[in-house]
Amino acid sequence: MARESNAEVAPPEVHHYNDLSEVPWDIQNYWAQRYKIFSKYDEGVWLTDDAWFGVTPEPVANKIAEHMAESAPAGRSILVDAFAGAGGNSIAFALSGKWKRVYAIEKNPAVLQCAKHNAKIYGVADKITWFEGDCFEIIRDKLKDLAPYSVLFASPPWGGPGYRSDTVFNLNTMEPYSLATLYNEYSLFTEHMVLFLPRTSDVKQMAKVVKDGKKATIMHYCMEGASKALCVYYGGFDLQ
Repeated sequence: MARESNAEVAPPEVHHYNDLSEVPWDIQNYWAQRYKIFSKYDEGVWLTDDAWFGVTPEPVANKIAEHMAESAPAGRSILVDAFAGAGGNSIAFALSGKWKRVYAIEKNPAVLQCAKHNAKIYGVADKITWFEGDCFEIIRDKLKDLAPYSVLFASPPWGGPGYRSDTVFNLNTMEPYSLATLYNEYSLFTEHMVLFLPRTSDVKQMAKVVKDGKKATIMHYCMEGASKALCVYYGGFDLQ
């Protein structure tokens, strides 16, 4: 059931669940962790049912934002979030205070409406410029002039929850975009990129896409003692 919050009306596929009895069975585990996903959930956070699967838990998003702010190459003042989803990472980047502007891209219009709404809850709506559409096209057609000043973050789809069953996750067959596709496309915009990937991702595959002489650093992100995911930092990030 759609809810109304802050004078905004959610589209039919967008929800703010208040009770477990309202929540579809396949996302009840995520809803139980809602305050780890968005600490301000009770203030009216919006999500589509599918968006629950892709939100970076807030403590992890904040730590990634901190690392990117501290390690970004000199002169880089723009951050492009290629898969904004419901806004978790974009909000964290805006809250970091590092970036003159965050440009956030989301293909699904309902999920994008969630992200815009959630950014208002966190008080950073004025720090983010939103784009609806394919990230490769938006970056190529609308953001290319920002390339000299930008770093890029991407938390791409991993092909669904099935990735958890893989002892070593194959980034070459990741759907709908393989690691090579992501790296090659984004390299046309900037060499300074951070990709958020499953914690069991094949490290050799991450290294293989790097051109000779280029740098890559892998960081694992944990919450409550459990690894949640990893980020591979490509380019000139100075991680200590």
